[in-house]
Amino acid sequence: MSQHVRKAYVDLPDGQIHYASAEGTGPPLVFLHQTASSWQMWAKTMDALADLGAPMLAFDTPGFGGSFDPPEAPGMPDYARWIGAALRALQVGPVHLIGHHTGAAIACQLAADDEELVRTLTMFGPIACTSEEREELSRHAGPPFTPEATGSYLRDNWDYLVAGGAAADPLLIHRELTGMLRAHVARSHAYAAVWAQDFNALFRELRQPLQIICAPDDDLWPFFDRARSIRPDATAVILPSGANFEPDLAPQATADAIRSFVLRHS
Repeated sequence: MSQHVRKAYVDLPDGQIHYASAEGTGPPLVFLHQTASSWQMWAKTMDALADLGAPMLAFDTPGFGGSFDPPEAPGMPDYARWIGAALRALQVGPVHLIGHHTGAAIACQLAADDEELVRTLTMFGPIACTSEEREELSRHAGPPFTPEATGSYLRDNWDYLVAGGAAADPLLIHRELTGMLRAHVARSHAYAAVWAQDFNALFRELRQPLQIICAPDDDLWPFFDRARSIRPDATAVILPSGANFEPDLAPQATADAIRSFVLRHS
């Protein structure tokens, strides 16, 4: 991680939200992570975008990383409200909002609920599922777990990350595993919020310039064509690879797509 990134907290009535930031001028870029990661999944991409000279902020969603733990299971509007409140507390906006998987769902909700705060919206792996597909995915993605004395849950989660595409980099598995262990309660809450969200209805009505991105080895690739058909006006980018970890495994391609879109709408 480059020295230009600094970490801090923003105080909200419900608790503190942790974030990393880089200084700059012009409209800020704001990054939202997938479950059960943290702001760190964007570190390589932020480095690759340093040449833009734009301010950048990457948040830990409540329940993850260094942010506060919600007392109850949040819905998607709650996650969006917290991120929106953090941006307003920091006097930031309108922003180029960028989300990955769960972060894309939160970003979509925020763009719908607080339109003036979001200048453009980029989503990696837009979750353009039918209700039946959401029900099926809910049975397999992010199964809840409880720490127990044998430690077998550690291996289970390591294997889950390997199967999800992180096998190319053991340090990536290690980092994401620590994120899962920290968020062993929040992970299932976040996934439940994703499956409860009517993403397609929100996505269809968004008014901001849109970019959608995915790689063919991403678990959400099967829904990419549907996202393109729902919003043919969106800029669609197919990355060569990256599995479910495009910002880590394909940071330059990720940054190039973001840079091109942001420059067209700045």
